[in-house]
Amino acid sequence: MKHIFILLFIASVLTGCILNKVTGRKQLSLVQESELQLMAVSQYNTFLSENKVLNPGSSKDAAMVDRVGARISNAITKYYKSQNKESVTEGYKWEFNTVDSKEANAWCMPGGKVVVYSGLLPITQNETALAIVVGHEIAHAIAKHGSERMSESMMQQLGGVALQVALSQKPQQTQDIFLQSYSIGSQVGAMLPWSRQQETEADQYGLIFAAMAGYNPQEAIPFWQRMASAGGAKPPEFLSTHPSDETRIRKLKQFMPEAMKYYNASK
Repeated sequence: MKHIFILLFIASVLTGCILNKVTGRKQLSLVQESELQLMAVSQYNTFLSENKVLNPGSSKDAAMVDRVGARISNAITKYYKSQNKESVTEGYKWEFNTVDSKEANAWCMPGGKVVVYSGLLPITQNETALAIVVGHEIAHAIAKHGSERMSESMMQQLGGVALQVALSQKPQQTQDIFLQSYSIGSQVGAMLPWSRQQETEADQYGLIFAAMAGYNPQEAIPFWQRMASAGGAKPPEFLSTHPSDETRIRKLKQFMPEAMKYYNASK
């Protein structure tokens, strides 16, 4: 019986792997993107209703977040359309909101649902650095990292059942897995750390996305240095899932020549 279970487990993993059109690597995917986007709309609206959202009409910070978001999302949509890969952003209905919070954090749900916490802005210090962060978070969503983490958690905790089955049988646990997978809210317990591979991909493509939108990707180096310095005895929430170290800076410098090509082409 044990051997049969192991074989079924291996089979479900193999059949659940897809080729990511952005990164070119295979990922475990037990949930449909369309299902995640529907779930994201519900969770996003709930989050916004429970937090103080800044109005772009009266807040310069919120207006800047909107401006950065519009430029990056437009650039991404235009680029993948030109590459005949419209499916990368299929179903995306971009939203960018700024939440009044001391936390230094930001995230992006499936379908382009983005939140930036105002506590992050004293560290970004300027619009270009903010674009680096927004590009990074969007890259996590575009590369389907959250879906990958949620699939892994559902495999471990729920036996790899379909999302609709999980929602009907264990709705709260499934919702918690979703929120943890996208690093949203510490109230649901320890957030899942991005893997080194996922972080590297988000850094690489985040630079490119910001550069496509006309933001100088070189600003990433001083930003991540500031983020590391902001850690202190109690690191910002952003650093709980986004490690900032010498390795990251070194890799960012390696990615810079490619990102600069997109930046120069955007002028």
